[in-house]
Formats: sequence, C-alpha cells, structure tokens
Amino acid sequence: MYTIPGHHHISMVTKNAKTNNDFYQKVLGLRRVKKTVNQDNPFMYHLFYGDLTGSAGTELSFFEMPNVGRTIRGTNAITQIGLLVPSIESLTFWKRRFESLQVEHGEITTYAGRDALHFEDPDGLRLVLLNNKGEEVPEYWTGWDESSIEQNHRILGMGTVEMTVRSLNKLSKILTGLFSYKEVSRSDDEGIYQSIAGQSFGEILVKQQVGESERPGKGSIHHLAIRVKNDEELSYWNEAVKDKGFQSTGIIDRSSIAFILKVYISVSQMAFYLRLRRMDQDLQ
Repeated sequence: MYTIPGHHHISMVTKNAKTNNDFYQKVLGLRRVKKTVNQDNPFMYHLFYGDLTGSAGTELSFFEMPNVGRTIRGTNAITQIGLLVPSIESLTFWKRRFESLQVEHGEITTYAGRDALHFEDPDGLRLVLLNNKGEEVPEYWTGWDESSIEQNHRILGMGTVEMTVRSLNKLSKILTGLFSYKEVSRSDDEGIYQSIAGQSFGEILVKQQVGESERPGKGSIHHLAIRVKNDEELSYWNEAVKDKGFQSTGIIDRSSIAFILKVYISVSQMAFYLRLRRMDQDLQ
C-alpha cells in the first residue's frame, strides 16, 4: 500500500498579478520561482512562489483573471491555507509586520492545535501562519537567502489546508479509505487528517458546514495538489481512484512540470479537485 508524503502545491485565483507579486514577494518574503502562462489557457498568467527552488510542499501558485468578481463564501470548497513559521516568536514578528503594512489580520490564537495568526491577502484569500514548534520539515525545503524576512522568522512551507464540506463523513472516508490519511482528531463537525502521522506538512482540516456552495472569484482556491514519489506510484493511484468510481483524466506528461493525475471526487456535490504530482521534481 502506497501513502501520500504530503502537500505538493496549492493554486488560487488573483485579480491582479502585480499586486499579487508585491504581496507574496515583498510582504511575505517568498521567492517568485516562476512566471509563466496557464497551459490550458496561454493568455492567462500563472505565478509560482515558494522556497529557493520551488520545492514540493512550498509552492503557492496563482492564475491571474483580471475580470473575475469577488468570491461568495460558502461550503464545498478549499477555504484556508496554513503556512508554517518556526516559532511563537515568529507569530509576534508577523503580527507587528502586518500592523505596519496594514495587512488584514487577527490576533494570535489557536488553530488545529497550534499557535496561529490568521490573515488575508489583497484578494481576500484566507491564510494562517502556524507555529511549527521546531518540528521536522522535509529536508529538501531550501530557504531563500535573498528574502526580505530574517531567517528565524521566514515562512518554511505549507501546513494545514482547510476544506469545508456539507458531509464530513463522506470526505473522511475518501481521505482515510482511498488515500490512507490518518484521522488524528474528530468531532461532530470537524476532523483533522494527516498523510504522515505527526507531520503538519501533509495535514488537512475538514469542517462540516451546511448551506450554499462557494461561488469562486478572486481569492478562491482552485485545487490542492498532493505528492507521490514516482511514476510507479502515480500509476497505482490512477487505478485506485478509478476502482473507487471517481473520475480521472489519466496521467498527463507535461515534461518540465512533472506528471499530473487530475482526480475529480464528488462529495455532496462538491468537486474535490486534487492533483497528484511526483515529489522528485521541483520548479527549477
């Protein structure tokens, strides 16, 4: 039985590429690893941010859609992105930084069992900084020495990703039964799942919420990509998702950006959109 080593990347919608670039490079101190176009629409910019090389698990990517409207919040969507920082002192540093730069943010609180600081980007995308508490992160994550943020407070990579759905039970069965995630906590309306037990860089927090589905716009999250180790495992997952009756595009060879398997999973009318990508290929 194969397992998922963690997150690969997550992709969002931005209304303005320049404003987006200024925020993620100048405010958050991430490296813009790549500026390209959407392979499905060459007239659309596609920006990637992450560590020095765009390592798996550090990548945030954005599609620019200048004419997009605002997001109408709702259920059946990926609703928040966690970013790991080294310590509780880092959260204090970032709170002061957000105050000085007039970034929308909350108070330091607790989220998914960790000290946390919630904030929003210029498009209204919901993010949260999480205290990594000195825990182990992937050894191939490589800091960017030219970042404007001092090393002991820099963003390390992706942490907990939040999903909001109408049926917690249905998504829980998919994560644990199909993808072998471990359920680490569970209540009537919330569950936390990890691809590797004890590691937050592959963690998904699922909230149950009734109501209308989200209507995506600027600041919405398009998909989460999760990692696999090699082509053999990618082929295994391709067959596994089809055996469960879910839709798959099959394996797509996009050469320089790795092999992709798109998986569409219906969860109470939610298009739970995953991409499985090889973890041995970064963006450079």
